[in-house]
Amino acid sequence: MFPRGRKLLLGVSGGISAYKSCDLLRRLQDEGFIVDVVPTEASLNFVGKATWEALSGRKVITDFWSSVETVPHIAMAKENDLIVIAPTTADLIAKLAAGRADDLLTNIVLASTATKFLVPAMHPEMWSNPATVDNVETLKRRGFIVIEPDLGRMTGSDYGVGRYPETSKIISEIYANSNLISDLKGFKIIVTAGGTREPIDPVRFIGNRSSGKQGFALAAAAAARGAQVHLITANTNLPVIDGVTTTNVETAQQMSKVLEVEFPHADALIMSAAIADAKVKNYRENKISKDMLETLELESNQDILAMLAKSKRTNQVIVGFAAETVSDLSKLELNAVSKLNSKSMDLIYVNDVSNGAVFGSDNTKGLIIDESENVTKVPEISKETLSEILLDKLASKLVLSNG
Repeated sequence: MFPRGRKLLLGVSGGISAYKSCDLLRRLQDEGFIVDVVPTEASLNFVGKATWEALSGRKVITDFWSSVETVPHIAMAKENDLIVIAPTTADLIAKLAAGRADDLLTNIVLASTATKFLVPAMHPEMWSNPATVDNVETLKRRGFIVIEPDLGRMTGSDYGVGRYPETSKIISEIYANSNLISDLKGFKIIVTAGGTREPIDPVRFIGNRSSGKQGFALAAAAAARGAQVHLITANTNLPVIDGVTTTNVETAQQMSKVLEVEFPHADALIMSAAIADAKVKNYRENKISKDMLETLELESNQDILAMLAKSKRTNQVIVGFAAETVSDLSKLELNAVSKLNSKSMDLIYVNDVSNGAVFGSDNTKGLIIDESENVTKVPEISKETLSEILLDKLASKLVLSNG
């Protein structure tokens, strides 16, 4: 699984307010989170496994001894960036304070280094009991974020402090106490990745060296910042990104057809795929013999960005990529500006790929140029870091164009 950076584990303990976590799950999904639900055995008396699986769209493990071959308590501890336990009962608070690990949820908590949020919900007398007060203070000292319960009516006619907080309060506390960036929430972004292949015959093709690493890094980073992401990938062997819609294509024509359908509904397009400029005109249905391979007749592929630029709305943003074999920075800049202007792009990233540089690498360096021809020189950095820089600029443009 490709790291996404916006995964959250929702623990549910056995309180009557467990049903309210169904709404919390939905609202977290609206915020762009991929949510794994881990209910305690007691909580299943209030909300069943089938409900959690239906709402989350993910498999739910309810006990420590299920799927033991995957070591779920360690895997889930590592995979999730945040842990939220809602509701957190007095019993579970006591277990956590004592460092106990007698079920799946407490094992995950003990094995995780993620930021942990507790959402206590219980009767006022239980919340104010000295044992609970001491346990809460212990957990706070250990770094747990405790979201204070609300004042209100409890089960029956009881009234006081101990009520499950409003969902909006919980989500606000999550953002206030984490490093999450949500500047792309509400935007649909298309990212293309990889390199297209143009068939010569059923066995051979014309292709390029693009690995798709930059496109996948961009898609994962955009999703982590709250965007709805559609990744269109050509001939890559990278792991899928959880929560990102992915369409696999092979040729430039196939990618063009997907983009023609999807681009009108998108807020931004990041065109990081390496699209073949030409295809074989005399494609053969059967394998061509060696002595017939002396000549291949080529014809130009459609310029996808030029085609899309004709229908681009004023509030849409296009980010393009250009791979050049030019070491002179001034010439590299001139080439990039020409492409930027001719295809109505808002940003372009250009780099020198001479001698096989950049392709397949985890690092990159080049120039970022915007529509005003402002140039940002990018030293050698990771493709993940470049993704964040580009998305910072993209987010600013989206806010301005959609304000």
